[in-house]
Amino acid sequence: MRFLSALALWVLPVLALVLVPAPALAQAAASLVADRVFVPAGGQSLVAEGNVEVFFEGTRLTAGRITFDASADRLSIEGPIFIEGADGTLFTADAASLDPQLRNGLLRGARLVLDQQLQLAANQIDRVDGRYTQLYQVAATSCHICAEGDAPLWEIRARRVIHDEAERQLYFDDASFRVAGLPIFYIPRMRLPDPTLARATGLLIPRVSSTDALGIGIKLPYFIKLGDHRDLTLTPYLSSVTTTLEGRYRQAYANGDLRVEAAVTQDDLIADARGYIFADGIFDLGHDIKLRFDIEAASDNAYLLEYGYSDKDRLDSQITLDRVRDRDLGRTTFTYYDSLRDSEDSATLPPYLLDVSRERRLTRWGGTLTLTTDLQGHYRDIGTDVDGRDVARFGVGADWRGTHVTDAGLVVENRLGTQLDYYAVRDDSAIGDSFRTTLYTAATLRYPMLRRTARASHVLEPVLNLAWSQVDGDPVRNEDSTATEFDQANLYALSRFAGEDAVETGLRGAAGLTWTRLGAQGWDSTLTVGRLFRAERDPVFSSTSGLGETLSDWLLAGQIRTPTGLSLDSRVIFDDRLGVTKSETRALWSGDKLDLATSYIFLPADLAEVRPSSVSEWTIDADYRFNDTWSAGFDARYDVTTSDPTRAGLDVGWQNECVTVDFSVSRRFTSSTTVDPSTDFGLAIELNGFSAGRTVDGPTHRCTN
Repeated sequence: MRFLSALALWVLPVLALVLVPAPALAQAAASLVADRVFVPAGGQSLVAEGNVEVFFEGTRLTAGRITFDASADRLSIEGPIFIEGADGTLFTADAASLDPQLRNGLLRGARLVLDQQLQLAANQIDRVDGRYTQLYQVAATSCHICAEGDAPLWEIRARRVIHDEAERQLYFDDASFRVAGLPIFYIPRMRLPDPTLARATGLLIPRVSSTDALGIGIKLPYFIKLGDHRDLTLTPYLSSVTTTLEGRYRQAYANGDLRVEAAVTQDDLIADARGYIFADGIFDLGHDIKLRFDIEAASDNAYLLEYGYSDKDRLDSQITLDRVRDRDLGRTTFTYYDSLRDSEDSATLPPYLLDVSRERRLTRWGGTLTLTTDLQGHYRDIGTDVDGRDVARFGVGADWRGTHVTDAGLVVENRLGTQLDYYAVRDDSAIGDSFRTTLYTAATLRYPMLRRTARASHVLEPVLNLAWSQVDGDPVRNEDSTATEFDQANLYALSRFAGEDAVETGLRGAAGLTWTRLGAQGWDSTLTVGRLFRAERDPVFSSTSGLGETLSDWLLAGQIRTPTGLSLDSRVIFDDRLGVTKSETRALWSGDKLDLATSYIFLPADLAEVRPSSVSEWTIDADYRFNDTWSAGFDARYDVTTSDPTRAGLDVGWQNECVTVDFSVSRRFTSSTTVDPSTDFGLAIELNGFSAGRTVDGPTHRCTN
């Protein structure tokens, strides 16, 4: 063990204080404090006794007596012996007889504490070859023991334990696991990592689960260390319904990271084999080029949800090449979509999308000139007319922006630009290839006003925006801007459309007012109100967007941050009669005992946005810590429109210094043609002290008289 090697460094320099000549004393780094230090008659030994303390390189040794017998080349230490290493390792013993190098020897009545977690008490300890420590008649536990003879909550009794200091592994022979002193099971041999090891091959914490669809099962994860920079975790999942093997592979490269999660299943729910794979990674290819990829695939629509791997109902696999420099940005992205929704056909999404873009910025004419080129295309692998439409668009654009601040403090922002687009269309008899030009200009006036008080700083900023654009050319089908949001981020934007197919035209504008308060005590808030106006209504916007008429609906958005941990964000779209069109609110609270996140969203029915019915949903996610031992978590999703819950879950945790227990139950109330409602139960029990790299700061068991 490390402390035994360190002990040689402590004691031998101490002996040198007496036995070596004076010139060598300057090399000794150890310090000895004792009531008495003497050389007995004969001069063959050195004795230090009475409150002996040795300090060396951050390590402290205390003992009742230390004797070095030069004729026997033996070091005897009488207890009580206490060693506290610089790394926090603790060691106690009643007596020790060791060679001066501490590579071999015997210790009696010893106790070893690793990483301030795992303690091993033994009748005898043998030190072998400076690497292995053999403990006999051992009791190992991380639980606090109140009095001699008391049984800890759990312990492992073994005939022998070998600690390999180099590999940081513990080998148990004839081991029995006991709970409150009662033997539970016997294991002839087993290997466990000591708590100082960050990564080690071995069995991880098993988890018992029960679901309506899969029955009662158990997961047995096994971690395999493949090297310093990669590992593999294999998890068999067994129940009366399913036989599943889950896997996770991780590797860190010098120029990137890779992570793969997958599973393969044979169950009674579907005759064919099932499975999924999620893989993602990022790599630096040099020359400022970054490669990112995200691959997602599943065997069937219900697999991910039934096995609890993901709630996603659309899988998107994407490969991206980025090159970002000071003045230019290049990006190439290929995306494949696979819908798991019952109401969607992946072939008509479209599933294949390609986007190649380049942007370069120049300083010209007192402002910033941005030059863009863009190639976009999507492909449907069906050949039917209209539904199988394939489109490729090539566009070039130039955009100039300039900002000027007048002597009176008025901020004037000007914008001027043009965009040329060519569309190549296949499998659409109604619309063919087309060429389109767009010319636009915009001006924004801002007048920020600042007021400071002892309690806060206030900024009031009225904003007026005017814009005009004109489109010439053949008509284009709108496929990338069917859903439009109206919020404070695009209130003064040139266009509220999310994509390139749809373009706002004509004369239009926006007026708004923003008030910001920055409190001296940490109370911060922002409030924005505004609306749009246009010369003519725009029928391209959906009926529920609030943007299509000559006067848009009103936008009201605000944020609040408090020093007590409360964070609130809200946005409401309402008409002149104060009827709410859309709304969303999110609230976060983080306190000493409570962490709370809740949100509410309301969206009206709109077939243009593929929403046949209204959405009114409330979610909550809360964690409460009753004390250092007990904690509970709750999450729920509630459909206000139907007055029915869609999901609910409860998690209860209990821990102390040696055990962590987690129990969870969740219920999914929704159903479809492929997935039925289900209830899931989970239970995990972790023995603290053997988890690689894990340090538990749980409460220590309190002793009572």
